[in-house]
Amino acid sequence: MARPRGPSVRLRLTLSYAGFLMVAGALLLAVVWVFLLRYVPDAPIITRGGLGSPFVPNRSDLLRAFGPKAAWALVALLVVGLLGGWVLAGRMLAPLTRITDATRQAAAGSLAHRVRLPGRQDEFRELADAFDDMLARLEAQVAEQQRFAANASHELRTPLAITQALLDVARRDPGRDTEELLARLADVNSRAIDLTEALLLLSRADRGSFARERVDLSLVAEDAVETLLPFADERAVALRVSGEAAPAVGSPALLLQLATNLVHNGIVHNLPSGGTVEVATGVRAGEVVLTVENSGEKLDPQLVPTLTEPFQRGAGRTRGDHGGVGLGLAIVRSITAAHHGALSLAARPDGGLRVTVRLPAAGVVPAWPAR
Repeated sequence: MARPRGPSVRLRLTLSYAGFLMVAGALLLAVVWVFLLRYVPDAPIITRGGLGSPFVPNRSDLLRAFGPKAAWALVALLVVGLLGGWVLAGRMLAPLTRITDATRQAAAGSLAHRVRLPGRQDEFRELADAFDDMLARLEAQVAEQQRFAANASHELRTPLAITQALLDVARRDPGRDTEELLARLADVNSRAIDLTEALLLLSRADRGSFARERVDLSLVAEDAVETLLPFADERAVALRVSGEAAPAVGSPALLLQLATNLVHNGIVHNLPSGGTVEVATGVRAGEVVLTVENSGEKLDPQLVPTLTEPFQRGAGRTRGDHGGVGLGLAIVRSITAAHHGALSLAARPDGGLRVTVRLPAAGVVPAWPAR
């Protein structure tokens, strides 16, 4: 619903300036009256010299001479106040006009536009800088969502295309072994289900729609290691867990998924044999810390920051047929952000990856991190 049009801020500021000048002029005239004219007698003033003496004006004479000049002075103040106020208000509101234009362009879909207001820091520059930062974050999030939608569509289309190809082959060759066909269809369907569940989990973590309770991150890490121990034994990867109690506040299910994803990632992206995955927990300066390190091939430092993006599996890092759906670290990032934490990745000098998750300790008021 459109709002009714009212007087502009520039007009209101102009009237305020003019009104202030008029009030100041009126006060000045009142001071002249109170402290000067009121003490001048209103009756004719006759000096001791008699009728030949110089003329001495009384109060009425002064008012007749001073009144028109004071009125013209007030008119001049009004004109100066209106003109000067209009110019000054326009100069003061010019930055706000630029911010408004940028807001309209952003509302029209142009998130690449920036205000970039020059000059020294003041309230308007602070507002413009905050608006530019908001547009930059929105532009990055929209671009990330577009990449995610494109990648998700591609990933979901792949199992469907494989299923269609298997069915076409079976239709052209009715005598083909149905057991083999059913087994391959089951594998493709299982992958599609895993991908769909991962997408739903990622969406749930991004929304932050979950109940929070006290959770010991060290116990969560032990549960994740125990669950994945048979998987690690199959791939000759040694799991080691250590550390102290790390009480945090959050969703036990999501934090368990976070730890499981990190340990699973360390097992999958490891050496062909003799690899290790070390899991440690601790408390540092009001934060609980979960660190997962795994051996493996040396990583390009430029590749590491991209590993938390959806469907980034890291070329050359996955061995075997358990590379996952490419959402493991993306889910970890979303769960960490939903718990007001911070996630950092670093390539190990000897090869492999070190992932560190920092969450507010139980009893510490969290602050939203930059996403």
